[in-house]
Amino acid sequence: MTEGEQEKIDELSATPLGKQIVDFMEYCVVDKGRSPLTKRSYLHFLYRFNDYAISQKISSPNQITAELVHRFRVYMNDLRDDTGKPLNPSTVNYHVIALRSFLRYLQRRDIPSLSPDKIDIAKQPDRNITFLEFDEVERLLSVYGDADTTEARNRAILEVLFSTGLRVAELAGLKRDMVNIERGEFSVIGKGGKARVVFLSPEANEWLEIYLEKRKDASPWLWVGQGRFRRRRLTTDVDGQKRKVTALSVRQIERIVENAAKQAGIVKKVSPHTLRHAFATDLLQNGADIRSVQSMLGHASITTTQIYTHVTDKHLKEIHNKFHRKKD
Repeated sequence: MTEGEQEKIDELSATPLGKQIVDFMEYCVVDKGRSPLTKRSYLHFLYRFNDYAISQKISSPNQITAELVHRFRVYMNDLRDDTGKPLNPSTVNYHVIALRSFLRYLQRRDIPSLSPDKIDIAKQPDRNITFLEFDEVERLLSVYGDADTTEARNRAILEVLFSTGLRVAELAGLKRDMVNIERGEFSVIGKGGKARVVFLSPEANEWLEIYLEKRKDASPWLWVGQGRFRRRRLTTDVDGQKRKVTALSVRQIERIVENAAKQAGIVKKVSPHTLRHAFATDLLQNGADIRSVQSMLGHASITTTQIYTHVTDKHLKEIHNKFHRKKD
Protein backbone atom coordinates (compact mmCIF):
# COMPACT_ATOMS: atom_id res chain seq x y z
CA MET A 1 0.00 0.00 0.00
CA THR A 2 1.33 3.42 -0.92
CA GLU A 3 1.73 6.30 1.49
CA GLY A 4 -1.08 8.18 -0.27
CA GLU A 5 -3.45 5.23 0.06
CA GLN A 6 -2.71 4.92 3.76
CA GLU A 7 -3.42 8.62 4.20
CA LYS A 8 -6.81 8.13 2.52
CA ILE A 9 -7.63 5.22 4.84
CA ASP A 10 -6.62 7.26 7.89
CA GLU A 11 -8.81 10.12 6.68
CA LEU A 12 -11.76 7.80 6.05
CA SER A 13 -11.50 6.36 9.56
CA ALA A 14 -12.33 9.78 11.04
CA THR A 15 -16.10 9.46 10.39
CA PRO A 16 -18.64 6.64 10.96
CA LEU A 17 -19.33 6.45 7.22
CA GLY A 18 -15.65 6.37 6.34
CA LYS A 19 -14.96 3.75 9.01
CA GLN A 20 -17.60 1.49 7.45
CA ILE A 21 -15.96 1.99 4.05
CA VAL A 22 -12.62 0.87 5.47
CA ASP A 23 -14.29 -2.19 7.08
CA PHE A 24 -15.96 -2.96 3.74
CA MET A 25 -12.64 -2.94 1.89
CA GLU A 26 -11.11 -5.31 4.45
CA TYR A 27 -14.18 -7.54 4.15
CA CYS A 28 -13.71 -7.69 0.37
CA VAL A 29 -10.12 -8.90 0.70
CA VAL A 30 -10.36 -11.13 3.79
CA ASP A 31 -13.88 -12.59 3.57
CA LYS A 32 -14.61 -12.40 -0.16
CA GLY A 33 -11.09 -13.09 -1.43
CA ARG A 34 -10.96 -10.04 -3.66
CA SER A 35 -7.57 -8.95 -4.97
CA PRO A 36 -5.60 -6.00 -3.57
CA LEU A 37 -6.30 -4.25 -6.89
CA THR A 38 -10.03 -4.48 -6.19
CA LYS A 39 -9.46 -2.98 -2.76
CA ARG A 40 -7.46 -0.16 -4.35
CA SER A 41 -10.28 0.54 -6.82
CA TYR A 42 -12.90 0.62 -4.06
CA LEU A 43 -10.66 2.96 -2.08
CA HIS A 44 -10.45 5.36 -5.02
CA PHE A 45 -14.18 5.33 -5.82
CA LEU A 46 -15.56 5.32 -2.27
CA TYR A 47 -13.07 7.87 -0.98
CA ARG A 48 -14.46 10.25 -3.58
CA PHE A 49 -18.04 9.47 -2.51
CA ASN A 50 -17.14 9.96 1.15
CA ASP A 51 -15.47 13.27 0.32
CA TYR A 52 -18.63 14.43 -1.46
CA ALA A 53 -20.83 13.18 1.40
CA ILE A 54 -18.80 15.21 3.92
CA SER A 55 -19.26 18.30 1.73
CA GLN A 56 -23.01 17.70 2.08
CA LYS A 57 -22.66 17.31 5.87
CA ILE A 58 -23.26 13.54 5.65
CA SER A 59 -21.10 11.47 8.00
CA SER A 60 -23.10 8.31 8.77
CA PRO A 61 -24.45 5.43 6.61
CA ASN A 62 -28.02 6.05 7.80
CA GLN A 63 -27.88 9.53 6.24
CA ILE A 64 -27.35 8.20 2.70
CA THR A 65 -30.45 8.82 0.59
CA ALA A 66 -31.44 8.33 -3.02
CA GLU A 67 -31.34 12.11 -3.41
CA LEU A 68 -27.74 12.22 -2.14
CA VAL A 69 -26.70 9.53 -4.63
CA HIS A 70 -28.44 11.42 -7.44
CA ARG A 71 -26.61 14.63 -6.54
CA PHE A 72 -23.33 12.70 -6.38
CA ARG A 73 -23.90 11.42 -9.90
CA VAL A 74 -24.59 14.97 -11.11
CA TYR A 75 -21.40 16.11 -9.37
CA MET A 76 -19.41 13.29 -11.04
CA ASN A 77 -20.80 14.17 -14.47
CA ASP A 78 -19.69 17.77 -13.97
CA LEU A 79 -16.13 16.83 -12.94
CA ARG A 80 -13.25 17.45 -15.32
CA ASP A 81 -9.91 15.68 -15.52
CA ASP A 82 -6.49 17.33 -15.69
CA THR A 83 -6.99 18.05 -19.40
CA GLY A 84 -10.39 19.66 -18.88
CA LYS A 85 -12.35 16.73 -20.30
CA PRO A 86 -15.39 15.27 -18.49
CA LEU A 87 -15.06 11.87 -16.89
CA ASN A 88 -15.86 8.90 -19.08
CA PRO A 89 -19.44 7.67 -18.43
CA SER A 90 -18.02 4.24 -17.60
CA THR A 91 -15.84 5.84 -14.91
CA VAL A 92 -18.90 7.45 -13.36
CA ASN A 93 -20.61 4.07 -13.47
CA TYR A 94 -17.68 2.43 -11.67
CA HIS A 95 -18.18 4.84 -8.78
CA VAL A 96 -21.87 3.95 -8.61
CA ILE A 97 -21.17 0.21 -8.84
CA ALA A 98 -18.68 0.48 -5.95
CA LEU A 99 -21.21 2.44 -3.92
CA ARG A 100 -23.91 -0.13 -4.56
CA SER A 101 -21.57 -2.94 -3.46
CA PHE A 102 -20.83 -1.01 -0.29
CA LEU A 103 -24.56 -0.52 0.42
CA ARG A 104 -25.16 -4.23 -0.14
CA TYR A 105 -22.45 -4.94 2.44
CA LEU A 106 -24.20 -2.62 4.93
CA GLN A 107 -27.50 -4.35 4.23
CA ARG A 108 -26.02 -7.78 4.96
CA ARG A 109 -24.67 -6.51 8.26
CA ASP A 110 -28.02 -4.94 9.20
CA ILE A 111 -26.51 -1.46 9.26
CA PRO A 112 -29.28 1.07 8.42
CA SER A 113 -28.69 2.81 5.10
CA LEU A 114 -30.11 3.21 1.60
CA SER A 115 -31.12 -0.05 -0.09
CA PRO A 116 -28.74 -0.90 -2.97
CA ASP A 117 -31.80 -1.88 -5.03
CA LYS A 118 -32.76 1.79 -5.20
CA ILE A 119 -29.65 2.62 -7.23
CA ASP A 120 -29.74 2.01 -10.98
CA ILE A 121 -26.63 1.54 -13.08
CA ALA A 122 -26.65 3.73 -16.19
CA LYS A 123 -26.83 1.79 -19.44
CA GLN A 124 -23.58 2.01 -21.34
CA PRO A 125 -23.21 1.97 -25.12
CA ASP A 126 -21.59 -1.08 -26.67
CA ARG A 127 -17.83 -1.03 -26.24
CA ASN A 128 -15.65 -0.23 -29.21
CA ILE A 129 -12.57 -2.39 -29.08
CA THR A 130 -9.28 -1.74 -30.83
CA PHE A 131 -8.97 -4.55 -33.33
CA LEU A 132 -5.58 -5.44 -34.79
CA GLU A 133 -5.36 -7.14 -38.17
CA PHE A 134 -3.20 -10.25 -38.26
CA ASP A 135 -0.37 -8.50 -40.11
CA GLU A 136 -0.37 -5.74 -37.48
CA VAL A 137 -0.01 -8.34 -34.73
CA GLU A 138 2.89 -9.91 -36.63
CA ARG A 139 4.59 -6.53 -37.06
CA LEU A 140 4.09 -5.74 -33.39
CA LEU A 141 5.57 -9.04 -32.21
CA SER A 142 8.61 -8.75 -34.48
CA VAL A 143 9.72 -5.33 -33.23
CA TYR A 144 11.94 -6.77 -30.52
CA GLY A 145 14.69 -9.33 -31.07
CA ASP A 146 17.28 -11.13 -28.96
CA ALA A 147 20.10 -8.57 -29.07
CA ASP A 148 20.19 -8.30 -25.28
CA THR A 149 18.23 -9.21 -22.15
CA THR A 150 15.91 -6.20 -22.39
CA GLU A 151 14.98 -6.87 -26.02
CA ALA A 152 14.40 -10.56 -25.33
CA ARG A 153 12.28 -9.67 -22.30
CA ASN A 154 10.15 -7.26 -24.29
CA ARG A 155 9.61 -9.79 -27.09
CA ALA A 156 8.70 -12.46 -24.52
CA ILE A 157 6.18 -10.08 -22.91
CA LEU A 158 4.46 -9.46 -26.24
CA GLU A 159 4.43 -13.15 -27.15
CA VAL A 160 3.04 -14.20 -23.76
CA LEU A 161 0.32 -11.53 -23.88
CA PHE A 162 -0.80 -12.68 -27.33
CA SER A 163 -0.52 -16.37 -26.45
CA THR A 164 -2.42 -16.27 -23.16
CA GLY A 165 -4.76 -13.27 -23.23
CA LEU A 166 -3.57 -12.33 -19.73
CA ARG A 167 -4.63 -9.07 -18.16
CA VAL A 168 -1.63 -6.80 -17.66
CA ALA A 169 -1.88 -7.01 -13.85
CA GLU A 170 -1.89 -10.81 -14.09
CA LEU A 171 1.19 -10.68 -16.31
CA ALA A 172 3.03 -8.26 -14.01
CA GLY A 173 2.42 -10.50 -11.01
CA LEU A 174 4.05 -13.61 -12.48
CA LYS A 175 7.00 -15.29 -10.80
CA ARG A 176 9.44 -17.64 -12.47
CA ASP A 177 8.23 -20.69 -10.60
CA MET A 178 4.62 -20.04 -11.64
CA VAL A 179 5.31 -20.64 -15.35
CA ASN A 180 5.81 -24.20 -16.56
CA ILE A 181 7.65 -23.83 -19.85
CA GLU A 182 7.98 -27.57 -20.36
CA ARG A 183 4.22 -28.12 -20.17
CA GLY A 184 3.46 -24.86 -21.95
CA GLU A 185 0.76 -23.93 -19.47
CA PHE A 186 0.27 -22.43 -16.03
CA SER A 187 -2.40 -21.18 -13.66
CA VAL A 188 -3.19 -17.58 -12.79
CA ILE A 189 -5.52 -16.01 -10.26
CA GLY A 190 -7.73 -13.50 -12.05
CA LYS A 191 -10.51 -11.15 -11.06
CA GLY A 192 -12.53 -12.25 -8.07
CA GLY A 193 -9.76 -14.60 -6.99
CA LYS A 194 -10.75 -17.11 -9.68
CA ALA A 195 -8.06 -19.47 -10.97
CA ARG A 196 -7.78 -20.42 -14.62
CA VAL A 197 -5.27 -22.19 -16.84
CA VAL A 198 -3.58 -20.34 -19.70
CA PHE A 199 -1.48 -21.81 -22.47
CA LEU A 200 1.81 -20.84 -24.08
CA SER A 201 2.27 -21.04 -27.83
CA PRO A 202 5.55 -22.55 -29.14
CA GLU A 203 6.67 -19.01 -29.99
CA ALA A 204 5.95 -17.72 -26.49
CA ASN A 205 7.74 -20.72 -25.00
CA GLU A 206 10.77 -20.13 -27.20
CA TRP A 207 11.06 -16.45 -26.33
CA LEU A 208 10.63 -17.11 -22.62
CA GLU A 209 13.52 -19.57 -22.78
CA ILE A 210 15.70 -17.08 -24.67
CA TYR A 211 14.91 -14.35 -22.15
CA LEU A 212 15.49 -16.48 -19.06
CA GLU A 213 18.78 -17.83 -20.43
CA LYS A 214 20.00 -14.23 -20.71
CA ARG A 215 18.98 -13.38 -17.14
CA LYS A 216 21.90 -13.18 -14.68
CA ASP A 217 19.98 -12.23 -11.54
CA ALA A 218 18.31 -14.45 -8.96
CA SER A 219 15.06 -12.49 -8.68
CA PRO A 220 11.98 -14.70 -8.34
CA TRP A 221 9.93 -12.30 -10.49
CA LEU A 222 9.47 -13.21 -14.15
CA TRP A 223 9.71 -9.70 -15.59
CA VAL A 224 12.49 -7.55 -14.19
CA GLY A 225 14.48 -4.47 -15.09
CA GLN A 226 17.20 -2.30 -13.66
CA GLY A 227 16.94 1.33 -12.66
CA ARG A 228 15.30 3.77 -10.32
CA PHE A 229 11.95 2.00 -9.92
CA ARG A 230 11.08 1.12 -6.35
CA ARG A 231 8.57 -1.64 -6.91
CA ARG A 232 9.75 -4.86 -5.21
CA ARG A 233 13.42 -3.91 -5.40
CA LEU A 234 15.70 -6.89 -4.87
CA THR A 235 19.47 -7.00 -4.40
CA THR A 236 20.93 -10.27 -5.62
CA ASP A 237 24.38 -11.82 -5.80
CA VAL A 238 24.91 -13.96 -8.90
CA ASP A 239 28.31 -15.03 -10.23
CA GLY A 240 29.94 -12.76 -7.67
CA GLN A 241 28.20 -9.65 -9.01
CA LYS A 242 25.80 -7.50 -7.06
CA ARG A 243 22.77 -6.29 -8.99
CA LYS A 244 19.67 -4.33 -8.16
CA VAL A 245 16.61 -5.40 -10.11
CA THR A 246 12.93 -4.61 -9.80
CA ALA A 247 9.80 -6.41 -10.92
CA LEU A 248 8.27 -4.46 -13.80
CA SER A 249 5.16 -2.49 -12.91
CA VAL A 250 1.94 -2.51 -14.88
CA ARG A 251 2.76 0.93 -16.26
CA GLN A 252 6.23 -0.16 -17.42
CA ILE A 253 4.71 -3.10 -19.30
CA GLU A 254 2.17 -0.76 -20.87
CA ARG A 255 5.01 1.45 -22.11
CA ILE A 256 6.79 -1.55 -23.64
CA VAL A 257 3.68 -2.40 -25.66
CA GLU A 258 3.04 1.23 -26.63
CA ASN A 259 6.64 1.66 -27.84
CA ALA A 260 6.41 -1.56 -29.86
CA ALA A 261 3.28 -0.28 -31.60
CA LYS A 262 5.01 2.98 -32.51
CA GLN A 263 8.04 1.17 -33.88
CA ALA A 264 5.76 -1.15 -35.85
CA GLY A 265 4.08 1.88 -37.47
CA ILE A 266 0.66 1.11 -35.99
CA VAL A 267 -1.34 4.31 -35.65
CA LYS A 268 -4.07 2.78 -33.49
CA LYS A 269 -3.85 3.11 -29.73
CA VAL A 270 -2.33 -0.18 -28.59
CA SER A 271 -2.10 -1.43 -25.02
CA PRO A 272 -1.63 -4.82 -23.32
CA HIS A 273 -5.42 -5.13 -23.35
CA THR A 274 -5.33 -4.77 -27.15
CA LEU A 275 -3.29 -7.97 -27.27
CA ARG A 276 -5.91 -9.59 -25.04
CA HIS A 277 -8.48 -8.56 -27.66
CA ALA A 278 -6.21 -9.93 -30.40
CA PHE A 279 -5.92 -13.24 -28.53
CA ALA A 280 -9.70 -13.59 -28.26
CA THR A 281 -10.49 -12.57 -31.83
CA ASP A 282 -7.75 -14.82 -33.22
CA LEU A 283 -9.29 -17.82 -31.47
CA LEU A 284 -12.84 -16.99 -32.53
CA GLN A 285 -11.92 -16.24 -36.13
CA ASN A 286 -10.23 -19.61 -36.38
CA GLY A 287 -13.24 -21.54 -35.13
CA ALA A 288 -12.99 -21.65 -31.32
CA ASP A 289 -16.34 -21.72 -29.53
CA ILE A 290 -17.23 -18.71 -27.42
CA ARG A 291 -17.59 -20.68 -24.18
CA SER A 292 -14.01 -21.91 -24.42
CA VAL A 293 -12.77 -18.39 -25.11
CA GLN A 294 -14.77 -17.16 -22.12
CA SER A 295 -12.95 -19.66 -19.90
CA MET A 296 -9.51 -18.76 -21.28
CA LEU A 297 -10.16 -15.04 -20.75
CA GLY A 298 -11.50 -15.59 -17.24
CA HIS A 299 -14.77 -13.78 -17.93
CA ALA A 300 -17.43 -14.36 -15.31
CA SER A 301 -20.22 -13.71 -17.81
CA ILE A 302 -20.57 -14.81 -21.43
CA THR A 303 -21.97 -11.37 -22.27
CA THR A 304 -18.52 -9.88 -21.66
CA THR A 305 -16.99 -12.27 -24.17
CA GLN A 306 -19.68 -11.48 -26.73
CA ILE A 307 -18.16 -8.06 -27.42
CA TYR A 308 -15.80 -9.90 -29.78
CA THR A 309 -18.42 -11.61 -31.91
CA HIS A 310 -19.15 -8.62 -34.14
CA VAL A 311 -15.61 -8.71 -35.50
CA THR A 312 -15.33 -12.47 -35.77
CA ASP A 313 -18.40 -13.53 -37.76
CA LYS A 314 -16.48 -13.83 -41.00
CA HIS A 315 -19.30 -15.66 -42.73
CA LEU A 316 -21.80 -12.80 -42.35
CA LYS A 317 -20.31 -10.74 -45.18
CA GLU A 318 -20.22 -13.84 -47.38
CA ILE A 319 -23.93 -14.44 -46.70
CA HIS A 320 -24.73 -10.78 -47.40
CA ASN A 321 -22.87 -10.85 -50.70
CA LYS A 322 -24.48 -14.13 -51.69
CA PHE A 323 -28.11 -13.32 -50.92
CA HIS A 324 -28.65 -9.55 -50.79
CA ARG A 325 -30.63 -8.09 -53.73
CA LYS A 326 -30.25 -11.21 -55.83
CA LYS A 327 -32.82 -12.00 -58.47
CA ASP A 328 -33.86 -15.45 -59.56
